[in-house]
Amino acid sequence: MSRSILLALVLMSSGTSASAEVVSRHADGFTLRYAVALETTGEDIRTALGELPQWWDGAHTYSGRSANLSMNLAPGGCWCEALPDGKVFEHARVVSVDPRGEVVMNAPLGPLNGTATRSDLTYSWVPEARGWRVTLDFVVEGPGLGAAADAVDEVMQAGFGRLARYIEYGEPTP
Repeated sequence: MSRSILLALVLMSSGTSASAEVVSRHADGFTLRYAVALETTGEDIRTALGELPQWWDGAHTYSGRSANLSMNLAPGGCWCEALPDGKVFEHARVVSVDPRGEVVMNAPLGPLNGTATRSDLTYSWVPEARGWRVTLDFVVEGPGLGAAADAVDEVMQAGFGRLARYIEYGEPTP
């Protein structure tokens, strides 16, 4: 099953409205955007975002286990992974945090590490009539990285769907 269909099913089952897309793509970069409306609180969103091991898919880690991940939601904080041999890998670094609704990271995730000249990952949330709209924007630039848009979209879209489910239900996604 494609990741787009999986995200749609996860979000439809939660009774939310959602959008997911590759906003732009060119030879040397791309922009991804995902958004979902959830009946929750801003504090629950921020808390869930920091509980990365509960919602990130272990299949998209170097160790194969999401339990090895951590995220410190403070400026300079690390989205890190502790490897079984004792090494720690930095996936992203928190650039800024607005507890009212935004976390910005420099996030050369996975194969983007060492090739991306820009990798701005922003999670934001704003109140709506019933709940909150959570949005992920990921702007990536670097030589030839436009070709990676679909693969990165697949991983990030699945991660966003898992985050949305975790925010809404407070349970890890199997």
